[in-house]
Amino acid sequence: MLEIPEEWITAKQTFKKIWGYEDLRPSQSEIVKSLLQGQDSLAIMATGGGKSICFQLPAILNEGLTLVISPLLALMEDQVRDLRIRNLPAASLHSNLSQTERREVCKNLPNTRLLYISPETLLSPPVWEKLSDRRLKITGIMLDEAHCLVQWGDSFRPSYRRLGAVRSALMQSKPDSHPQISLAAFTATADRKAIAELQTCLQMQNPKIVRTSLHRPNLSLKVAIAWTPSGRKSRTLKFIRDRQGQSGLIYVRSRRDAETLAAWLQENSFATAAYHAGLSPQERRYIEQQWITNQYPFVICTSAFGLGINKPDTRWVLHFHPPLTLSEYVQEIGRAGRDDKPAEALMLVSEPTGLLDDSDRQRVNFFMQQQQKLQKQAVTLLPKLPRKGNFAEVSKLYADAAIALGLLHRAGNLIWHTPFEYEILDQSLKLFRDQAGDQSAIAQMQTFIYTKGDRWKFLLNTFDFKQ
Repeated sequence: MLEIPEEWITAKQTFKKIWGYEDLRPSQSEIVKSLLQGQDSLAIMATGGGKSICFQLPAILNEGLTLVISPLLALMEDQVRDLRIRNLPAASLHSNLSQTERREVCKNLPNTRLLYISPETLLSPPVWEKLSDRRLKITGIMLDEAHCLVQWGDSFRPSYRRLGAVRSALMQSKPDSHPQISLAAFTATADRKAIAELQTCLQMQNPKIVRTSLHRPNLSLKVAIAWTPSGRKSRTLKFIRDRQGQSGLIYVRSRRDAETLAAWLQENSFATAAYHAGLSPQERRYIEQQWITNQYPFVICTSAFGLGINKPDTRWVLHFHPPLTLSEYVQEIGRAGRDDKPAEALMLVSEPTGLLDDSDRQRVNFFMQQQQKLQKQAVTLLPKLPRKGNFAEVSKLYADAAIALGLLHRAGNLIWHTPFEYEILDQSLKLFRDQAGDQSAIAQMQTFIYTKGDRWKFLLNTFDFKQ
């Protein structure tokens, strides 16, 4: 409990005034209290469990700026727009802003409580210089959708591996009177291994760990074999025609797949659209609004859709292609049935032999080949990297330096003294052992697809929960 009960009374009153709810959920209360006390926190909370409130409320109650590190532009914009509707001082910094807009955001940082930012923008020299200003008070660093760090942080978003050095570097840039910066990570999916990796990578200090079960008894999970490409399409048509008037989402794995399937369904007289990260912010907002207001009964989307978007009456999620990992799957099915009414998730998969349709296998193989290519390039580069160096300097010399350094850090063979200065502890690393983790996650997904038992039980066991 808080040392000053009045502080918690104020927190609850503020929550009711801004968000309109009588009280926080028990899991939310634990995280909010922890952050108000300045303690590090790690929240593994089911999709739709109200994770954003857990860091937004303390940020409003505390003086100073809270950094919210987020993986997707669409997610940042949605949350900032929602906060501004509530007249809360929030902003985002990202590459789609004009120079004038970026300067305006940076100018107003002393009056901003929540700044949404990607790892790459956070660690860009101009932005880092602004955040390191001795006069700027920073009280929190929140990592939203933290599973992104564990899943592909070393290869596809290597900036994630440098985040653990951010807090200490910011603290060193401030006066001695600057308060401790609390750090928290939020995700819907993390097993014990992922929890340990998050704590280590982010250099968390005795974090408060809160876990809520991902089990959603109102959501039925089904997997069906689509024997041929045309069979996959006909199965999709029947599924959505049987559910006319219901709101849903169709997930595919690439931008091209989203565009192709959307065009085909439009030809079949369905009002829908393709949603992916390649669209402009204006296009994404339009599609979201069309879906939220039921002008589009469903949207064909990649994993870029849904994070931070809450439509409680979503009745179904159809995976036209299976996700690569169970974490992705749990994140995506979590969009359905948030109103606790019956909902369903159907995944369409190729038949096991791949003789009639090996498209699912091709997608997995392509991903693994990309991983192998990146790792081979990193291994070739290792002997050329100085044992101690500056990230910007080595990145100018070697295009693959960020990935090589990220893989070294993941294996525990590199430390970041600051987000920009590194030291290699062991250059004799066999990086290919990291690939085993990716293979294991993909194999886990394949086991889930072809399991004959209780699918929820399988998921709960995988993520260390009891049913």
